[in-house]
Amino acid sequence: MDKMELPNIYRRSQDKLHTASDGQKFEVRTDSLNANHSFKYFGKGQGVSAYTFIDERGLLWHSLVISAAERESAYVIDGLMHNDVVKSDIHSTDTHGYSEAIFATTHLLGFSYAPRIKNLKKQSLYIFKSHKKTDQSEWKITPDKYINEKIIEDNWDDILRLITTIKLKETTASDIFRRMNSYSKENDLYKALKAFGQIIKSLFILRYLDELELRQAIEKQLNKVELANRFTRAVAVGNPREYTQAEKEDQEIAESCNRLIKNSIICWNYLYLTQKLSRMKNKESKDRLLIAITTHSVISWAHINLLGEYDFSDEKLQDSVGILPPKTSRIKEHEIGSS
Repeated sequence: MDKMELPNIYRRSQDKLHTASDGQKFEVRTDSLNANHSFKYFGKGQGVSAYTFIDERGLLWHSLVISAAERESAYVIDGLMHNDVVKSDIHSTDTHGYSEAIFATTHLLGFSYAPRIKNLKKQSLYIFKSHKKTDQSEWKITPDKYINEKIIEDNWDDILRLITTIKLKETTASDIFRRMNSYSKENDLYKALKAFGQIIKSLFILRYLDELELRQAIEKQLNKVELANRFTRAVAVGNPREYTQAEKEDQEIAESCNRLIKNSIICWNYLYLTQKLSRMKNKESKDRLLIAITTHSVISWAHINLLGEYDFSDEKLQDSVGILPPKTSRIKEHEIGSS
């Protein structure tokens, strides 16, 4: 799909690719080290979260299976870095995927991070201390706190080392963040990363408030990943909300198989629509179809028979050389003997 032309019709800009990610909870029916208890999602059971990445074209390009107890934000960078097919320029998540450290990390790695943050009015805006004496009486939006510039300066070299480690793929960002969050006292490097992220977050919030088009693009992209989550449940026939595998590796294989089926259906949709467009000679009809395609989603599966067909007629039950099943054969022999 990455080489097809039609998918680009969904892109807001041909120069930049907007992606998004979101998690979906799945119960695990067997004992698993990767699963955790969560009464909100699983009652007395335990489960995991399937974290899926999608781009504007509907291409599901990466997924992870993580513990339901872990924050999704630590895995955003993993998906953005560990993929050689889709190169994201701007990435969106909901509040579960947001943190100030992610703002800093994505900025230093060259990505624009554009989350949809719940209760945005409660977020703090930060300003440099050099503006301490600046007259803010006519500002419509005023900052709440000052940036801790010193901790950024003191740990800047370590921040660059951390980013280099992630960029060279020496280890995953989720492993690094998990290690830093494991300390009883907040790590200075993590504090510095958050302080730098507060600068980027403040700039983003001001842009978010000012640009209607940006807010619409974020909402549209997150709607796509929510639709992809519904698609996941449709494809997982029989056990739409659970994993039967205990090992993390087996759970990720199951998730990858599900994603492969979804991408295959999406690819078929694109191929069918491309063929339909190529056969149209009338420009007006072609334009109408293009408008219909752009105003609807290619993530559609109502026309796909996911359950298969089961035909138990004699014609279908006979094998390749024409031999009928034993029961049917006995009936035929009895009829022959009676005659």
